[in-house]
Amino acid sequence: MITPANTTDNRKIAKARLPRMMFDYFDGGAFSEQTLRENTEDFQRLHFRQRVMRDVSSGSAATRILGQDAAMPLALAPVGLAGMLARRGEVQAARAAQKGGVPFCLSTVSICSLEEVAAATDSANWFQLYVLKDRGYSEAILNRAHNAGYSTLVFTVDLPKLGMRYRDVRNGMNGGLSPWGKIQKLSDLLSHPLWLWDVAIQGKPLTFGNLSDAVPSGRNPDDFKAWVDQQFDASVTWNDLDWVRQHWPGKLVIKGIMDPDDARSAVDVGADGIVVSNHGGRQLDGAPSTISALPAIAEAVSGKTEILLDGGIQSGQDVIRALCLGANACLAGRAWAYALAAGGDAAVCRMLENFRYEVELTLALLGKNSIEQLSPDDLV
Repeated sequence: MITPANTTDNRKIAKARLPRMMFDYFDGGAFSEQTLRENTEDFQRLHFRQRVMRDVSSGSAATRILGQDAAMPLALAPVGLAGMLARRGEVQAARAAQKGGVPFCLSTVSICSLEEVAAATDSANWFQLYVLKDRGYSEAILNRAHNAGYSTLVFTVDLPKLGMRYRDVRNGMNGGLSPWGKIQKLSDLLSHPLWLWDVAIQGKPLTFGNLSDAVPSGRNPDDFKAWVDQQFDASVTWNDLDWVRQHWPGKLVIKGIMDPDDARSAVDVGADGIVVSNHGGRQLDGAPSTISALPAIAEAVSGKTEILLDGGIQSGQDVIRALCLGANACLAGRAWAYALAAGGDAAVCRMLENFRYEVELTLALLGKNSIEQLSPDDLV
């Protein structure tokens, strides 16, 4: 087994440790996965302008994100079902984020409940919420999050319908497997005994902690799909954000922005921040990568709201690239999911240490002492 040095290494280990259905769920994207690929590939087309003989002895990656002190301009993005990656996975990730000095955002469809995660950490976590038809249910979740000490609501708006993810179809994540497919699935599970023992058995209860009364069984994907089909609201508009503001007293971030006009609309409804995001390439395949969409959005709303970027962040250098093009901070999802599957909270801690060093190293080689000094001129 290799000693992981980066996100690619953690992905390799995660692929070996997880049943195929689980790995493909976290790793995959929508349709042909064009957007998923370009989310990472487009970062590699951005080159740095190296500068030397500058005093960078006081360099630091520290910043503030939505009013919170952070060790670097990064937060752990919401990842649904992360409790299937490692035993009580969201708790492990939240603890690692606290140790690493960065915010952690809990998904609506987490295995661990928001109360369980809050009880395990001392930091002000963030909570992600989808647009639900049942406003009473949404209000109850918002009240729970506020009472548990969550400081920021990340409101995801790019999921009026669940994206078509071919890997999940092939693996039966949405049900519909043939008898032979069910035998293959069972064989795959049995070929991963360590995961079965650590997660499937020792990690119980494997229910949707925040939705336990709505989706009683986290082990049956058909239950989740039925709930999704029933509750995700395709009729929501910007006018509905007034309702969110009325029921959430903390910071409000709108996630799923890929167009300058939508960014302006988010500013108009009073969002404290936006997340430039295409849902990790899991929704509209053929949409541009987030890093390519960022400059126009930054030009439209920079200085009017905080701009976070999500999608394709594999390293601290990617974080720097995004900041050069106008982001204030980034969210990383798959990077911490791979690390969690590869080695639990210790691996997530190592990943965050690597990211911070990469941010600091890249700053120094650009001749900078702080992220506030970054600009498009630092890319060539």
